[in-house]
Amino acid sequence: MKFEGIYTPAITPIAVDGCVDREGFSEVIESLISAKVDGIVIGGSTGEYYAQTAQERVELATLAKQIIGNRTALIIGTGAVRTEDSIQYASHAKEIRADAILVSSPPYALPTEKENALHALAIDRMANLPIMLYNYPSRMGVMMGDEYFSRVGKSKNVVAIKESSGDMANVHLLARRFPQIELSCGWDDQALEFFAWGAKSWVCAGSNFLPHEHIALHRACVVEKDFAKGRAIMTAMLPMMDFLEKGKFVQSIKYGCELIGLPAGSVRAPLRPLRTEEKREFEVIVSHVKTTVAHIVSGVQHA
Repeated sequence: MKFEGIYTPAITPIAVDGCVDREGFSEVIESLISAKVDGIVIGGSTGEYYAQTAQERVELATLAKQIIGNRTALIIGTGAVRTEDSIQYASHAKEIRADAILVSSPPYALPTEKENALHALAIDRMANLPIMLYNYPSRMGVMMGDEYFSRVGKSKNVVAIKESSGDMANVHLLARRFPQIELSCGWDDQALEFFAWGAKSWVCAGSNFLPHEHIALHRACVVEKDFAKGRAIMTAMLPMMDFLEKGKFVQSIKYGCELIGLPAGSVRAPLRPLRTEEKREFEVIVSHVKTTVAHIVSGVQHA
């Protein structure tokens, strides 16, 4: 499997009673398929996997496959504290015939690079599916680096990495020393830099509610190789990206979905929804992004 294009880590709509809104979940998935994203990630942090039971995670993965069929790629997150649990999620992904799995570092344990690599390879042995690694040290506590990539990069299944460290030195390391692992942008405000270094895909939570705008940036940089156009689109999107990084990421993504009429519901504890003034600020930002990017794509504004 080659990762190219926009991959959306889907939100998980929550009903008033606190349970997963299955009909709302179906609506979210259908909206992403209609927007022609290249793949959907289930069980990612944007989907609040950390606040779900094991049964809910398995049921959501199964439901996603039933809805998607073969209409777009399905990637299942395997993140968990215990390696054994990650292996079970990977095994289920194989059972439902997912297209790939997302493999992160186990949080809190702080494994060495060797231990972390052995964790990933144990998951790999069980699933035997294409793997997108997920390097997110600010959440997991450890960095995937040279030793880690030297070990896991030997597996034919490790085909890509969502690089979310924010450290461009790691992007340079991957591009230069491990070209067999495809780069995928996992740090939104560095999208231009990722594309300049050869990334062909972008795993972006904002595409839950602004899929066309994210597709437009990817198309400008990766397909058209027009980085002037890409910079113009990126300039328009940066205020939104900055807002998302203020500390209420999932809440903002879910509210963005509400703004376009998708069911989202609240976030699960311990998180709390956006305040009224935050919603107003975000609504203005999102409206400006949509208007400005539409002008750029149409050729009305291009700097």
